[in-house]
Amino acid sequence: MKEKKKETGQEKDGKEKEEEKVVDLPTVAQVEAELEKELSKKEYNRVVRTILFALMVTAAAAVIVAVLMFPVLRMSGTSMTDTLMEGDIVVTMNSSDFTTGDVIAFHYNNSLLVKRVIAVTGDWVDIDKDGNVFVNGEQLDEPYVSDKSLGECNITLPYQVPEERIFVMGDHRETSIDSRNTAVGCVSKDLVVGKLLFRVWPLSGFGTIQ
Repeated sequence: MKEKKKETGQEKDGKEKEEEKVVDLPTVAQVEAELEKELSKKEYNRVVRTILFALMVTAAAAVIVAVLMFPVLRMSGTSMTDTLMEGDIVVTMNSSDFTTGDVIAFHYNNSLLVKRVIAVTGDWVDIDKDGNVFVNGEQLDEPYVSDKSLGECNITLPYQVPEERIFVMGDHRETSIDSRNTAVGCVSKDLVVGKLLFRVWPLSGFGTIQ
């Protein structure tokens, strides 16, 4: 008869080690929970990216609108005192329709000037020695002018405003260089930046521009 072979100590140790290598696999519920967690993270990241992108687009659109439609200007000089003072910050609006009394900003020699509309294409402008302004024979009511003056005027009066031009004057009539002088002349409509709407700084002067 054949004798049964006895297991040595090393063989027993080997079997014990193999038993120790058995790994506990996660349940189906645990796998589903982990997948749901990962999907939630991905969805959260997607939503965050979408929101950030939308905010960037909105900010860019706001900047474009502000620059193109509502330019913000800082006043320099005294030609519009007492209506506007040096350092005032104002908001303008792009427009191609101007009437007497509007305050506009326009390009002039690589800078911006701010003046008041006095007359438009075809109007006749006259100014007497005391600084009273007449448009088409009627004197303008100008409560925004504190000191009337003929000022730096070298044009022949009465003067008719040319086609597609605007006759402008500063409210500080004695010192303002404007359409009364050929150095500036009448403003071409395509050089106008826009109509001044309201002052935003200083806060004490916040409001519409009259």
